[in-house]
Amino acid sequence: MSSDVMLCTASILNLAFISLDRHYAVCKPLLYRRKISVNAVLIMILLSWSISALRFGMIFLKLNIWGIEDFYYNHIACEGRCVLFQSGLSSTVSSVLSFYIPGIIMLGVYLKILLVAQRQLRSIQKTSCMNSTSISNTTQTKATKTLAIIMGAFLSFWTPFFVCNTIDPFINYSTPPALFNTLVWVGFFNSTVNPIIYAFYYSWFRKAFRLFTSGIIFKSDISETTLVTE
Repeated sequence: MSSDVMLCTASILNLAFISLDRHYAVCKPLLYRRKISVNAVLIMILLSWSISALRFGMIFLKLNIWGIEDFYYNHIACEGRCVLFQSGLSSTVSSVLSFYIPGIIMLGVYLKILLVAQRQLRSIQKTSCMNSTSISNTTQTKATKTLAIIMGAFLSFWTPFFVCNTIDPFINYSTPPALFNTLVWVGFFNSTVNPIIYAFYYSWFRKAFRLFTSGIIFKSDISETTLVTE
């Protein structure tokens, strides 16, 4: 169960950091190579897994039932498997760290990306000699559709579980175990569809995946970054 919580948290935090990467690529392209450096990426990875490891420790050390130990051991029976049981404080803190903060970051960043992309297209239209109205409309529609699918999938799959996880302790744990488990698996499905969504809509994701699977290693040079095949 600790690994379950840790991996779900890592998955969501990775999505949040990808949105920050896209923010610099679209909104501040001239600063992209300087800001999204190898060290910056390593810090993002370290933060993702450090926060996720913190969530692992909370469950593994049974901090999730801190303060309600008597109720848990007297009223909760694990038959076949145990559902994730948390106190009100634990459920609130874990949901904020694992979902609400990353979700707000993603929503705000992607909204800004959309607005900047539309502004850039209007600027290109004004300076272009040819009539590019149909082209720009198509591009805007595709960009809007891509961001809507990314955020729609994330929110649709994870919001029901985290809302339930947050309020369950405050309604005397009245959520049926079967419903709770179903919402957990709906959230898991988000990690299944994410690679499909990103691979389908983003060429940079496909390129990175091909590099990752073909045994390419990265070596940094003072003046440039080169790709060297093992």
